[in-house]
Amino acid sequence: MKELHQVIRRPVVTEKGTALKEQNKYCFEVDRRANKVEVKRAVEVLFNVKVAAVHTVSMRGRVKRVGKFVGRTSDWKKAVVTLKEGHSIEFFEGV
Repeated sequence: MKELHQVIRRPVVTEKGTALKEQNKYCFEVDRRANKVEVKRAVEVLFNVKVAAVHTVSMRGRVKRVGKFVGRTSDWKKAVVTLKEGHSIEFFEGV
């Protein structure tokens, strides 16, 4: 089993992610090798909540340009976690 803080990298705070909060869904950047079971276990232990469902999406990196230099951001994985009724993550409440 992986370290829990290695599975959940950071919260994804975007307009779409903020709108999903009304449906009791939260977005996280997770390790690219993590599966849904590991993500569910990590969120339940770290935030002391009950998870109803986990949806994962592999996100492609984007092409970035600074002057004449062209680079690419890394590919990453996003997880949308749906919590059971009555549970919420306080970390997102001020957003």
